[in-house]
Amino acid sequence: MMHAPSLAEIETLAQAAVERLPEIFRRHLASVVLRVEDFPDEEVIAAMELESEWELLGLYQGRHIGLKGDEPTGALPDMIFLYRRPMLEEWCESDDSLEAIVTHVLVHEVGHHMGLSDAQMEAIEAQLEG
Repeated sequence: MMHAPSLAEIETLAQAAVERLPEIFRRHLASVVLRVEDFPDEEVIAAMELESEWELLGLYQGRHIGLKGDEPTGALPDMIFLYRRPMLEEWCESDDSLEAIVTHVLVHEVGHHMGLSDAQMEAIEAQLEG
C-alpha cells in the first residue's frame, strides 16, 4: 500500500537539496530555520490574500541577506516554510518527481533569502539537476 510522504520525509528531501546547494548558499542558510507544515496558517493565507491554502507551496519569512544588519530586539529568525500537502498535490498532477518539486520550492525560497532574480534561481536549479 502506498502512503503520502510524511512531514519528516519531506524535510529529509529538503535537507538533501540543501546539501546539494553551493557552499555559499549553505553558509547563509545556517541561521535560517527550515519548517515543513501541511498548509500555510490562517495569518499567511490572509496576508497573501490567497483564495485557498492549496495555492502556496513554500514561503520565505524574514529579511533577505542584503537587508541584514542590526536586527530589532525580539525579531524572529528567518524561516523557510515548505507546505507538504500543496507539494503533494503538485506531484500528483505533474510528471516531476517529488524530490524535484521539493528542490524547486526550496531553491525558490532560498532565492528570496539571498535576494536573487528568477533567472539566477533557474540557473541554480539547472546546476542541481545537471
